[in-house]
Amino acid sequence: MSDTSAASPLIILDGGTGRELNRIGAPFEQPEWSALALIEGPEFVSRVHQSYVDAGADVITTNSYAVVPFHIGEERFAARGHELAALAGKLARDVADAAPRKITVAGSLPPICGSYRPDLVDIDRARPILAVLVEALAPYVDQWQAETLSSLIEAKLVAELVKPTGKPLWLSFTLEDAHPDGEPRLRSGESVTEAAKLAQDLGASAILFNCSQPEVMAAAVRAAHAAASLPVGVYANAFPPMDEEAEANAGLSEIRADLDPAGYAAFARGWAGEGATILGGCCGIGPEHIAALRALTA
Repeated sequence: MSDTSAASPLIILDGGTGRELNRIGAPFEQPEWSALALIEGPEFVSRVHQSYVDAGADVITTNSYAVVPFHIGEERFAARGHELAALAGKLARDVADAAPRKITVAGSLPPICGSYRPDLVDIDRARPILAVLVEALAPYVDQWQAETLSSLIEAKLVAELVKPTGKPLWLSFTLEDAHPDGEPRLRSGESVTEAAKLAQDLGASAILFNCSQPEVMAAAVRAAHAAASLPVGVYANAFPPMDEEAEANAGLSEIRADLDPAGYAAFARGWAGEGATILGGCCGIGPEHIAALRALTA
């Protein structure tokens, strides 16, 4: 069992990128989602990264989540996928390097076949797409952040592809939150206990849980701590539950009124109390929320 809750200071992540781009007036529409700003207004991406640094984040995440065929199309990905992912890496790197304190750049590696949909996972299809992202981002990132993984097989593929880079890997899983039972589970039905043990076996530097409701996170933190000796992190979303037919970023989902910065920080305080040492935000969580998390470390 890990003792990081007693020994490690809190690491503060950034929050969601897509909604923040939309909020500040960046080019933003479907199907490109947050990738459209890379194509038409990269300066907006830099502004979002800077807003999270200013809010107190220790880690900023590359805007590469939507640089996949699902969002930018097969032809555009084939022609420009590497270029756009590299740009996402460079924009984050430039903001981090200009900061007056150490800022870590995490390379976002999304679930290639669709968020929240373990039933759509196709490893043979995902492998070459993910390989493009890894190659393009590698020169700019300090570590990898595989996000919104809904099954163990996705984690295995990511670990295989990033291993040659020698950079640390954080594995972040999305949880069943529409109809959770007593044991915390991934959207695939696989248990958090299995995920934590696998993360440790794969040599990951941390296990995290993201893009799920705040209410299901504490149990996941407890289960992960009981199963593996890894730092544990949480960055929840501000949405109502997503059902099994959902597609991430299919549209702008409703934001819960109770998850203002103070409400979100109250949940985060509970996660830290369970031993989480990495805290941030996912969809719908903005710079004001991250500032509230930073205040927890004061």
